Amino acid sequence: MSAQTLRVPWAMSSAVQVRRTLVSELRVLEVNETVIDEAEIVISELVANAIRHAQPLPDGKIQVNWAVSDGVVEISVTDGGGPTTPAPAPASPWSANGRGLRIVRSLAHEWGVKDDVGSCTVWVSLGGPSLRDFP
Repeated sequence: MSAQTLRVPWAMSSAVQVRRTLVSELRVLEVNETVIDEAEIVISELVANAIRHAQPLPDGKIQVNWAVSDGVVEISVTDGGGPTTPAPAPASPWSANGRGLRIVRSLAHEWGVKDDVGSCTVWVSLGGPSLRDFP
């Protein structure tokens, strides 16, 4: 199993850094290219959502984690929480945005949200069932 944690600034430019680091590591680990493509989309969306819709953690950053085991990639992004719990927006052909979590949901084997006091984590499992132990 391989795992990595990054704490990055609560800034849109962080999405590029995180995406490049994740894709590079997944290629080194020889993860299936389809799963790599899905992970690239998912990490971009989760980081962008954390910056657009939530507050940073107390240190002004967001935390990004991923773990890889037997071709399964689990990604999580933790921010300081926002006014609402992350959820896919209803389908609307007229809306200019709001499709991100629907896209994430369509790519994910599993996904979920964990709200804590002062933080919110959105996690996604790609390529198979989640690696996490659920409380």
